Amino acid sequence: MIRDALLVLADGTTFEGEAIGADASAAGEVVFNTVLSGYQEVVTDPSYAGQIITFTYPHIGNYGVNLADFESRRPFCRGVVVRDLARRRSSWRSEADLNDQLRAYGIPGIAGIDTRKLTRRIRQVGAIPGAFGPLDLTDEATLLAAAKAEPGTDGIDLVAQVTTAQPYLVADGQRPVVVAYDFGIKRTILRHLASWFDVEVVPAGTTAADTLARQPAGVFLSNGPGDPAAVPYASDAIAGLLGEVPIFGICLGHQLLGRAVGAETMKLPFGHHGGNHPVRNLATGRIEITSQNHNFAIAADSLGGRAEMSHVNLNDGVCEGLRVLDAPAFSVQHHPEAGPGPHDSAYLFEEFATMLGVTQPREAPSGFPAPDRGVGGHHAEAH
Repeated sequence: MIRDALLVLADGTTFEGEAIGADASAAGEVVFNTVLSGYQEVVTDPSYAGQIITFTYPHIGNYGVNLADFESRRPFCRGVVVRDLARRRSSWRSEADLNDQLRAYGIPGIAGIDTRKLTRRIRQVGAIPGAFGPLDLTDEATLLAAAKAEPGTDGIDLVAQVTTAQPYLVADGQRPVVVAYDFGIKRTILRHLASWFDVEVVPAGTTAADTLARQPAGVFLSNGPGDPAAVPYASDAIAGLLGEVPIFGICLGHQLLGRAVGAETMKLPFGHHGGNHPVRNLATGRIEITSQNHNFAIAADSLGGRAEMSHVNLNDGVCEGLRVLDAPAFSVQHHPEAGPGPHDSAYLFEEFATMLGVTQPREAPSGFPAPDRGVGGHHAEAH
């Protein structure tokens, strides 16, 4: 049964569509992602906490979903906006359809939206709060009020909503141990790390002293949602680790490493969300096509004399990487693990391994966190 739905932005712009997913309304910061495939990985990426994801690619859901491609224990986004939700799924790996997944995890969506017009609007005014829902449950005035009341992601600690509650191991006892800070870590990142190291994942609030007491060979700083300035406890911990142990950071971890050495962070107009962003490695001159998902970035002119920019975004000149000059620490803004996206930057995991004296990868051991529930509603073990 088709149910009319409405999306209303905080500036009063409206978009008509039909309700999909969970039977509910949603409010959040509206952003757009340009990937052509990988919608399940995008929806389950914890970095989208507090946000409504608009897919610019018109056909979404055509190959279904499966448990293996979850990037976290459950989706943390507020909602999903698509032009055309596929009526049939076709893939030998498919276990359910995207609509099943959204319903199972309580994520509402809206389809039939003119996503080209919505994307143009976001590019004009920047990432903007919005609200949507089925019109048999809500109305335009209620949605507009909800959109205007939505604070967005500025100044809000969203990491606390997605981090693990307890430490856990991905290990077989055969490799040096890396402590991975979970600011919203993706399972694909864990797979890459675990192919080189034994990995102990710790909550975002773990102090430098607690981490050093674990005697790790290195520390990894994960991706995650929201404003890096809103999680000062993380940058404080990183400052205490600098010079004590090698460090590698991705996305939010990159921003937090920058703040730990005194750099400033800023919010981008509409962020970088997609799988085709060109980045130059300043050391080699090589152009890498990268996967990205972030709304904040390091202000390159604030790095001072303690760190230098190592990568730059060729679309807009944003700082895409840094190396600390007085400590073995480096980071990138983009996602070298892909999931989804190209693998041009995957060499960075090997660079970190070389820094720690590990020269050969292995098959990653078991021990990854399972989704809270199966895509069809079946419960699974969770960590």
